[in-house]
Amino acid sequence: MKYFIIAGEASGDLHGSNLIKGLKQADPQCQIRCWGGDLMKEAGGELVSHYKDTAVMGFFEVLTKIGKIFRNFRKCHKDILEFNPDVVVLIDYPGFNFRIAKFAKKKGFKVFYYIAPKIWAWKESRGKRIQKYVDRLFIIFPFEIEYFRNRWQIDAIYKGNPLLDSIEANPYMKEDRQTFVKRLSEITGEKYSPDEKFIALLAGSRRTEISYQLPIMLDTVRAFPEYKFILAAAPSIPEDFYRKQIQKYCAKKGINPSEISLPAVYGQTYPIMKNSQAAIVNSGTASLEAALIGVPQMVSYLGSEISYIIAKHLIKGIKYISLANLILDKLIFKEFIQHDANLENVSAELHRLLEDKPYIEAMKADYAKVHQLLGGGGASKAVAEAMVEEYGKLKES
Repeated sequence: MKYFIIAGEASGDLHGSNLIKGLKQADPQCQIRCWGGDLMKEAGGELVSHYKDTAVMGFFEVLTKIGKIFRNFRKCHKDILEFNPDVVVLIDYPGFNFRIAKFAKKKGFKVFYYIAPKIWAWKESRGKRIQKYVDRLFIIFPFEIEYFRNRWQIDAIYKGNPLLDSIEANPYMKEDRQTFVKRLSEITGEKYSPDEKFIALLAGSRRTEISYQLPIMLDTVRAFPEYKFILAAAPSIPEDFYRKQIQKYCAKKGINPSEISLPAVYGQTYPIMKNSQAAIVNSGTASLEAALIGVPQMVSYLGSEISYIIAKHLIKGIKYISLANLILDKLIFKEFIQHDANLENVSAELHRLLEDKPYIEAMKADYAKVHQLLGGGGASKAVAEAMVEEYGKLKES
């Protein structure tokens, strides 16, 4: 079979790479062409467009790049037609992928959607598009089964959460702390000791969100000089971008950049979280990864004021923005959004994450419940097998 897979950000690239590995096992003769990232390419997909060239975040930001967005649509349409796949597989990234679903369906291609858009949180009307343009919907949260069945009469397919596979497969998750510290010292050129107190910073995977998030994180770095902060860098963001953001921050604060010690470390997000006393996370997939790994965390989320105001009016009916909190329907960890994401709130919460043992233990107990609800590993392979099976059913019908 021929698969055309589209992922538009770092998390989609990760899940897409594991799906490709699963497809190569379930369908050894498969051909896979993809829009995604380096991980999907390494897994064996033919990468024709990188997500770093297509990802745009925020309502205002979309308006400023509308020409580029439409060029990408036309390029993708052409690529699908030339490849002529048996199945178009769309991974999350709804702003782009719903348009592709409509195009692909009208052109007679089978359309599979993997990792359903969070329409239960906002833009619920998108459910009509899933009904109309998607042949099979594959979900990664158990609570979505009932939602899609009752609200949209869609029998979504749940085979577990692929993040568990990603974490378990990471080669560095089994190393001891001493080995990690030695390796981190080699990567950064700084000397760390095994008893070092690390705090992980995850500022997002897009330039726009990083530019908003990094200043509050840098404020926090300066407020906790006794800790070593490590920035888990996004794979699509060059180190020079982080450096310029830090320089911009220092110029605004009137300080020398040498006073800020914040190495940007690539490809080590999981071991960094595992070996940190706490994490400050820019929501998204990373907050669920932090919960599954077990690091005490808070979410700090900032964006443009225009995007925030629009989102505030559109997102209704949900209490939380973080996946782990949503899964358990409980505020497991604090979420500081926009104006609440300030140094006073973040510093107070970080002190608590580092010092309040009962608070930390309660958070980790809730993490265990999240892990239990998501089930065990093997989701990526199971989804790949289900895709092959479901295509067979569609072909026979």
